[in-house]
Amino acid sequence: MNHRPGAAGTMHRHLLSQRLIALFALALLLFNFPLLALWDADVLVFGLPLFPTALFALWALLIVLLALLMERAAE
Repeated sequence: MNHRPGAAGTMHRHLLSQRLIALFALALLLFNFPLLALWDADVLVFGLPLFPTALFALWALLIVLLALLMERAAE
């Protein structure tokens, strides 16, 4: 017996693909020069330099967003 996803399953996969592509584009923008230069300042955040702290925070945010997208897709 073949079980093919209906229109709702195909639509959900398509929506997930679009969201993953949007997340990838967001990561490209955040880790590219013009926006990345915003964090290059001689400022300390909790005793840590701003630039590496911001990089780590953005990276962690992208991982959390990716996890949320993938967990939603599993439901």
